[in-house]
Amino acid sequence: MLLGVDVGGTFTDAVLVDGDRVTTAKAPTTPGDQSEGVAAAIATVLDGAGAKPGEVTRFAHGMTVGTNALLERRGARTALVATAGFTDLLEIARQNRPSLYRLCEDRPPPLAPPELRIAVDERIGPGGVVRELTDAEIERVGDEVDRLGLEAVAVCLLFAFADPAHERRLAAALRGRFPGLHVSASSAVLPRFREYERCATTVLDAYLSPLLGGYLRRLGERCREIGIPEPLIMQSSGGVTDASSAAAGGAWSVLSGPAGGAVGAGLLASASGGGDALGLDMGGTSCDVCVVESGRVGRTESREFDGRPIQLPMVDVHTVGAGGGSIAWRDRGGALRVGPRSAGAEPGPACYGKGGTEPTVTDADLLLGYLDPGGGLAGGIELDREAAEAAVGRLASELGIGLDDAAAGIHEVANQEMVRALRVITVERGIDPRRFDLLPFGGAGPLHAIAIAEELGIGRVLCPRSGGVLSALGLVCAERRRDTTRTVSLSGAELTRAGIAAALAATREGLDAPADATLEAIYELRYRGQSFELPLDGPLDPDPAELTEAFAAEHERRYGYREDEGEVELVNVRLAAREELSPFAPPQASAAEPRRSRRRARFGNDVETIEVVTGNPGARLRLDGPCVFELPETTFLVPVGWSAAVDRIGTIVATREGAR
Repeated sequence: MLLGVDVGGTFTDAVLVDGDRVTTAKAPTTPGDQSEGVAAAIATVLDGAGAKPGEVTRFAHGMTVGTNALLERRGARTALVATAGFTDLLEIARQNRPSLYRLCEDRPPPLAPPELRIAVDERIGPGGVVRELTDAEIERVGDEVDRLGLEAVAVCLLFAFADPAHERRLAAALRGRFPGLHVSASSAVLPRFREYERCATTVLDAYLSPLLGGYLRRLGERCREIGIPEPLIMQSSGGVTDASSAAAGGAWSVLSGPAGGAVGAGLLASASGGGDALGLDMGGTSCDVCVVESGRVGRTESREFDGRPIQLPMVDVHTVGAGGGSIAWRDRGGALRVGPRSAGAEPGPACYGKGGTEPTVTDADLLLGYLDPGGGLAGGIELDREAAEAAVGRLASELGIGLDDAAAGIHEVANQEMVRALRVITVERGIDPRRFDLLPFGGAGPLHAIAIAEELGIGRVLCPRSGGVLSALGLVCAERRRDTTRTVSLSGAELTRAGIAAALAATREGLDAPADATLEAIYELRYRGQSFELPLDGPLDPDPAELTEAFAAEHERRYGYREDEGEVELVNVRLAAREELSPFAPPQASAAEPRRSRRRARFGNDVETIEVVTGNPGARLRLDGPCVFELPETTFLVPVGWSAAVDRIGTIVATREGAR
């Protein structure tokens, strides 16, 4: 039995796979200690499957511990130890303004403030050691660390990516003197050039690791009490690793939650579509979008999170604050806005009846007739229509409009937030969204999907049977993955087959992977004099001429020109080791007949009678809109002009009239 548990902003989702049987469950997320909600979700899904804890053979887990700690700025008390003259690197950054026309807007404060920065009297340059690191200096730095009362230290010395000797000595000395102190060394976290990004990523790693380590220790204890295996942790890269490795490198799991959903989207895009889809994961707090091509989600090597750069491999996900719990409000100009503030798990939307009083997207969907006020939601949530009317009614009064108009406006504004996010990852990158399917998931995604598809000109929407818990399902079928990177800087006479082989061998030294793992290589190249590189997939023994030609072709495709006389430089090498843990194929749809009913719902300015299908529909069921599919963990809304058919694995495939 394979178990996956994903922690969201509102609910914690669990999936248990036993051969061709899939059991799902939800439990409220417990923000104070996420492991409590995880344990509750595990107990619920095991009970639903009639299974015993000892039957679980693997447990994969995705979480938001690191994400929340960054957003709420409650990580460890962290110091930056840097080469003398470079301790203010975090403050100086890249000198670019966060917002071009807001001259007073500042960056978020550094995770290591000025009073927690220690200068080291040493220096390594591009040609080797300039000033030796002495034992006396190491002792002095240790005394400073002792005086400051720290939980974590980030060591980032100049040119440590090329020669890590000083950094390794200093980090080892600090670990030996302070056994309870977490020490992150840039030569281990990110051995590549660009000082600011390397420093910022290392500090972030140190800032998050103690908190993540504490959480994983508590979760491990709960697993032992329950009697299930220690969890494998989803990393931002879309692969899992063991809990001890995850605890030692907090920066690698910042996007742990969204990564599971991206992996699940890739699985379902191949099983029910052509493999090309736009993933739309709308939960209770936020919405994550991604591009899936040929069944694989895109990855990136760098992104900003909360205004801070993270230079590590991660799934290419874009996030906006539009979820079912996103709060609707009136801005100073009188306009209706939705998010980014959320009602979260506690108290949740007003209609949850847990004390919430502010209007949310879920409240609006209930008032529009898209949700059944008598049916409740997954996780044991009973819906309170009167509380939703009171919350949305107060906002309607502020806006000077009717209750139904306010609800419709909240729904539409939330849709536009998600359309904007999808345009960022498609149109703004030269990708035509019309050639993709839209694959919505999360508890709220399928309710909004078709309106978003119409806005983008997409003609087909795939709603997975387990769409409400697809992130947890993605955890079950994730591979084990290890990534590393290294700056090699080869050009001219050095860019030879032997030179590349030596660079690959040196890079692989930092990759703790078994001999039978599948290796993937990515080469980052540029023309000499350029500031940024283009990544290219390639073989493990590339021919330099073929590599430079592939780079020139990709450069021409991206930017419209190539420099055949220009000198090409191989700047960085990235390696990934992949291990498939167990093959997973989505089970066939059941032949059970779901319950049918009718109710009234609003579409635009019209109120329609819609057919309601409750339960998992059997294969080959077909309906024309308007209709609603009330699945165990989510609700799929199909308006007029669309038809829906259930495929062999239970995915509801909705197609627009006249679409190809």
